[in-house]
Formats: sequence, C-alpha cells, structure tokens
Amino acid sequence: MEGGNAMTKYMISFPSRAMEVAPEDLPAVGDAAHAVIEAAKEAGVYVFGGGVDESVAPVMVAADGTVTEGTYPETARIEGGYTVLELPSRDEAVAWAARIAEACRCAQELREFAYDPRA
Repeated sequence: MEGGNAMTKYMISFPSRAMEVAPEDLPAVGDAAHAVIEAAKEAGVYVFGGGVDESVAPVMVAADGTVTEGTYPETARIEGGYTVLELPSRDEAVAWAARIAEACRCAQELREFAYDPRA
C-alpha cells in the first residue's frame, strides 16, 4: 500500500447470453460500452477489459508446458465480457458496474480481487 492509498481491483463481467440486444441496436450498445471504458481510462481506474473469443477453444497448460484441450469443469462456461477496474471503494465499483450495465443493457457481476501488495 503506497502512501496509504489502498486500491482494490474489481472484475465487472457478464456472460454472453445475458446480453439480449437486437442486431440493429448492437452499434449503439458498442458505442455506449466504449464510452464507459474511455471514461474509466480518463479517470485512471481502467486496468483491463475485453470479451472472450468464444470461437477459440480453451486449453489447459501444465507446469511442464504440456497442452491439452479442455478446461476445469468449474470454468467450462467462461465467456462474455470482462472489465477490471482499480478503485478505492466497493461503492465506486458498484457505480461503475451500473454504468457498464446501462451501456451493455444487461446486469453485471461484480467480484473483488484479494489484495496483493506485490500485484
């Protein structure tokens, strides 16, 4: 914690199937979502964001570098959109999640990463 300013990373996400948008509305939704991300960048809270490419199959990589197809059973359905923001409070994370939910027209999951002073 540098200078006493603890910041927590929050993951804001939604599964692909939650986003039920008419094809003609997709450009407007994309523009709205990108506007929120730009606002997060301008505010200095943006860490990472993107959508999982569902056309590329996931693989497992072992410590020796061996690659096998598949996933852990618990993570077989990881897909959709993800944004990671670094914020000073959960209330601010909720506010950003609400902005993303409005832009994407679907509810967002909010998860908090455990604090790691070396990350």
